[in-house]
Amino acid sequence: MKDRYDMIVVGAGPGGSITAKTAAKAGLDVLLIEKRQQIGDPVRCAEGVNKELLSTYIKPDPAWISADVIGSRIFSPDGTMIEMGEKLSGAEVGYMLERKVFDRALAREAANAGVEIMVKTRATGLLMNEGYVCGIKAQHMGNNYEIKSKIVVGADGIESKVGRWAGIDTSLKPIDVCTCVQYLMTNIDFDPEFCEFHLGTEIAPSGYIWVFPKGNGSANVGIGITGDKSTNGSVKKLLDKFVERRFPEGIIIEFIVGGVPVSRNIKRAVVNGLMLVGDAAHQSDPLTGGGIINSMWAGEMAGRVGVKAINANDVSAEFLQKYEKEWRSELGRDLSLSYIVKERFRKLTDEDLNTLGHSLESVDLKNLSLPGLLWALFKANKKLLWDLRHIFKDIKEIKDIEKAEVGI
Repeated sequence: MKDRYDMIVVGAGPGGSITAKTAAKAGLDVLLIEKRQQIGDPVRCAEGVNKELLSTYIKPDPAWISADVIGSRIFSPDGTMIEMGEKLSGAEVGYMLERKVFDRALAREAANAGVEIMVKTRATGLLMNEGYVCGIKAQHMGNNYEIKSKIVVGADGIESKVGRWAGIDTSLKPIDVCTCVQYLMTNIDFDPEFCEFHLGTEIAPSGYIWVFPKGNGSANVGIGITGDKSTNGSVKKLLDKFVERRFPEGIIIEFIVGGVPVSRNIKRAVVNGLMLVGDAAHQSDPLTGGGIINSMWAGEMAGRVGVKAINANDVSAEFLQKYEKEWRSELGRDLSLSYIVKERFRKLTDEDLNTLGHSLESVDLKNLSLPGLLWALFKANKKLLWDLRHIFKDIKEIKDIEKAEVGI
C-alpha cells in the first residue's frame, strides 16, 4: 500500500468495483478498500438481476450464475397471480447470482485493470485540506494509516459513514429503510423458472415476501418491510409464518439480515473531492429494493467523471456536479417515480390489492413493461390509483401505448 493515489474507493461491492475498474482503465492510480476480510461475504441481498442490463458491465459466467429464470409471478393477498416475462419484470429478474462469487469476479476485473485492493481495511475518517476531501484515515490489521488521494468515492453502503464525515446527510428515517430477513432454503416445492413476489398487509406490511430460485432445488426466501412497520423480531416472525404455511418441509441452510434504503433521492452526493455511489447515495429502487444494477450504473458514471476531474485538475464539487447531474437525469428520475408508486401502494389495503390483481386477469401482460403494467392498473382502477395520474405524462412507453391504442 502506498501513501498516495489518484482515487480511493471505499467499499468493494458492485458499485465500488465498477467505479475503481472504470477509473483504472482510464489510467488512474486507484486503491479499493473493503472492511470485511472476504469480498462478497456475507451476502446482503436477494441476488436477482436483469440479464441484459448486467451484460453491459460484465460477461455472464456460469461460475456466479446460480439460476436462470424466465419471468416473475406477483401474488395478491387472495392468491390472484400476475405473471410477467423476464425482460419486463424489472432489474431484479433474470439471473440469480451467487454474490459471494460475483462480487469477487468484479473485484478481480478491477484488479486486472490495475486497481490495488486491500481487504480487512476499514476507513476511519477523511483527510481534509482547505475544504477538500484529500484522502482517508484507515485501519488495517490493527495499524492506522493516512492515505492521500485526489478523489475519494464512498461506496460504503446504507447510511454511509464516508458521506457523513464529508458533511452529507446520509441518515434515514425508519420509514425510509427496508428491513430484510432472508433464508436460503432447500427441500422446498416451487417453480424454479419464476421469481415470486407475495403482497399483503398481513404477510408483509409495506413490503413483500420473495421466493427467488437458486438452483438445485433451493431458493432465497425473504421478506422486506419498512422500519416503521417493524418491531422487535416481527420481520422474522412474519417470514417464519409464511415459510410454515408455504414450505412446511423446507430446511433453512443460511440466514441473513440487512437493510436497504427505500427513500427519496439523497439531496446531494458530491462535495469537494468526494462522490457517493450505490446504497451510500440512496440509489436503490424504493419500490423493489433492488440496487445491484443501479450501483454498477452509478459507479461507471462516477469513475468516468472522476477521470475527467483529475485530468482537468479540478475535483471541486462544481466539477463533480457532472456526476450528480448525470445520475439524477438518468437514474434519479426513475427512482423518484418508484418512490411515488411505493408510497401509494403502502396505503393500499388487502382488499385494494386484490381488486388490482383481479383487474388484470384478462390483460395480456406478455408485452408490457413495468410502466405499462402500472398504466394498465391505473386505467382499470382510476379511483383507487388517482394519486398516480401525474407520473404517467412523461413516460415514453405510456405515450407509445396510448398512440397504439388510438391508432395514431
